[in-house]
Amino acid sequence: MTVALDLADIQGNILSAYGRLGFPKGRFLVLHVHDAKAGRSVIENLRPRVTTAVRWPSRHEPPAQGQVTQLRPEVTLNIAFTFHGLIAMGVPIRTLRGMPDEFIDGMPARADILCDNFPDDISTTWDPVWCPSSDSARRIHVLISLNAQMQPDGTAVAQLDELTRQIIGLCAASGGVSVLEGHRGADPRWQDLSALLQQQKDGSYAPIPVEHFGFVDAIGDPVFEGQMPPARAATAMIGQGALMPDQSWRPLATGEFLLGHPDEAQEIAGAAMPLDFSYNGTFIAYRKLHQNIAAFRTFLTGTATRFAAVMGMPLDEAQATLMAKIAGRWGDGVPLVVAPTFADWMTFRERRVVAVQTKDAAAQAVLDRAMVDFTFADDPLGAKCPLGSHLRRANTRDMLDPTLSDVRERGGSVLNNRRRILRRGLPYGAAEAEEHGIVMLATCASLFRQFEFVQQQWMQYGLDFNAGNDTCPIIGNHDDEAKFVIPADPASGKPPFICDRIPQLVETRGGDYFFVPSMTALRQISTGTVDPT
Repeated sequence: MTVALDLADIQGNILSAYGRLGFPKGRFLVLHVHDAKAGRSVIENLRPRVTTAVRWPSRHEPPAQGQVTQLRPEVTLNIAFTFHGLIAMGVPIRTLRGMPDEFIDGMPARADILCDNFPDDISTTWDPVWCPSSDSARRIHVLISLNAQMQPDGTAVAQLDELTRQIIGLCAASGGVSVLEGHRGADPRWQDLSALLQQQKDGSYAPIPVEHFGFVDAIGDPVFEGQMPPARAATAMIGQGALMPDQSWRPLATGEFLLGHPDEAQEIAGAAMPLDFSYNGTFIAYRKLHQNIAAFRTFLTGTATRFAAVMGMPLDEAQATLMAKIAGRWGDGVPLVVAPTFADWMTFRERRVVAVQTKDAAAQAVLDRAMVDFTFADDPLGAKCPLGSHLRRANTRDMLDPTLSDVRERGGSVLNNRRRILRRGLPYGAAEAEEHGIVMLATCASLFRQFEFVQQQWMQYGLDFNAGNDTCPIIGNHDDEAKFVIPADPASGKPPFICDRIPQLVETRGGDYFFVPSMTALRQISTGTVDPT
């Protein structure tokens, strides 16, 4: 039975990735609440501006009969709280004691679990605003998320700066809330984000879905029950939902991403009291990730030269292939499982060019589906897509199915379904600037079972992928002996290739755990009416 969610009760950044919906600019502010009454006043003033999950009218087709819509804003606004932020807002301890341990601890306290104290302690590498401090007045309590539409010249709409000024002014006038400074970047009062931009023939700029290393990003986000209209979900769940033993797809259970709903185990996780305080809320892990672009390019150039010599291929082909083997996808997002060789990739791209030129919608749909509709059943040794590549670590699909070799008894993606996370975020900084990378919001119902498991077990260890101590070649921790093995195709007659001395490509620059309340709970918080009895 299709789940019908109360979209007006859910904050919009849970169900939707704003960057894909015409909001390529972003900004985060973090607040400290000195006085509960002042904090509640600020949140109550911002609450009417919060963007919910009620859908906007499509820019391509009119809404269905009876469908409720809201106006598309110039700037979206969403609010989340740390555990200590909920205490500062006056939420009763009886309510908060039902919160999960990892959320109560907070991300900085779990840096060792997340392998973040590498290559140096977070106290020296994280942005000052995120670093643990003995000064209680520096503790982060509230996260304000803003996403903005863009002007043709590539800058954010003016409403982003205007809304920022209003928030800062509101905090100052409250007498009990402060905007915390200490973000590395153009302005220490906030963290700015922007999709990478490409100049058009008319001189204007358009956002492109590419991150600083050059990979197309944000492909294959999970699809769950109630997230979108049934007709759209029927298509979107293919390759992005749960894989069944008969190799069909279904949406993941709502409770994997929204609290108060049944999850994949048909359980409803323990929650704070009253029950509607957690219902339709979720948790996010805020992660600021610095990308070492120069180190990546140097490593890629040097390793591709050796790779080309061993494999007997041109240098440009070797470099593109090496990037694909590390990521699990070609630079434009085409999966290696779908196009295992450079020639296959060129053929795939040519088919897309022809489909676009001839306006063949059916052919385009088939190619789009191939980007996400694949499994690893026919590549058990990683000859097409290496077992330790980023793609196979981030979403193992059917790879960990213990019955994978038996086509009659396959279990689908059961072991993977409990580890999925929604990824939200945008790049920050320019490649030529000192500060550049991506801010990711990992959204899930269980920070421990989903985010922390993937970050620690799948990104920082290799045992589940028969890779020993090898970590993820992109976001893993790399010491002087870091390596990545590219298995050989048995039919090629070539040996496996070992990428050695991989530099540290990604480093955390800060983060924390936040609770994203429903609109109902947000009103309870802002009015001080949380009653756990």
